[in-house]
Amino acid sequence: MRRGIELRAARVRHGPLEALHGVELAAPTGAVTVLLGRNGAGRTTVLRALAGTAKLSAGTVVWDGADVTRHAAHARAAAGLCFVPDRQAVFAALRVAEQLRLAAPDGDHRPALDAYPELRPLLDRRAGTLSGGEQRMVAVSRALLSRARVVLVDEPAQGMAPRVAARTYALLRELDAAVVLAEQRLPPGLRTGDGTVLVHELRRGAVVFSGEAGELAEADEAGGAATAG
Repeated sequence: MRRGIELRAARVRHGPLEALHGVELAAPTGAVTVLLGRNGAGRTTVLRALAGTAKLSAGTVVWDGADVTRHAAHARAAAGLCFVPDRQAVFAALRVAEQLRLAAPDGDHRPALDAYPELRPLLDRRAGTLSGGEQRMVAVSRALLSRARVVLVDEPAQGMAPRVAARTYALLRELDAAVVLAEQRLPPGLRTGDGTVLVHELRRGAVVFSGEAGELAEADEAGGAATAG
């Protein structure tokens, strides 16, 4: 696997409280990296630290071997990082077609409509009038169109129908990028043992498991068997 983006001994503070406690994790290019954890575990803070919207109080952000800790969020975006937050991920006042055209480097938004044909009848609608699942389709489409080298998405399938969610994970797996997703649970489409899906599980701002998705499933099964016994 090629280089990607990583945190080294990363700490983030929110006022007097520390949200990340020396987090170490890597998200290589060519794989999907899933950040697992309950609300408050630190998943979103990790994404924001990678994107540059949360400042580190200690540690470093390394991207393709270079220290980008001091690079502002807009500089990381200009260098090819796309961050899709869980809220306010679309421009509510802009029409769907406008948002997709802005995201595509050449203005051609047809690949987004191939990925999500559900958006075709919505092109003239303002994004703020869409349902939550429709807004997520627009937000993920913008990430797909951007041709980013790093794609960070907080709960990509939130509000989507199961079949659309499954398609979304398949699309994200096909990207030639370092893809990092924040999830409360490992989605069915990413429970694979082929080494292309990596997992970092967080609890209370610390990483408690790092490995392949298949290893997490084996650990969960072993834990369940021990509990049953």
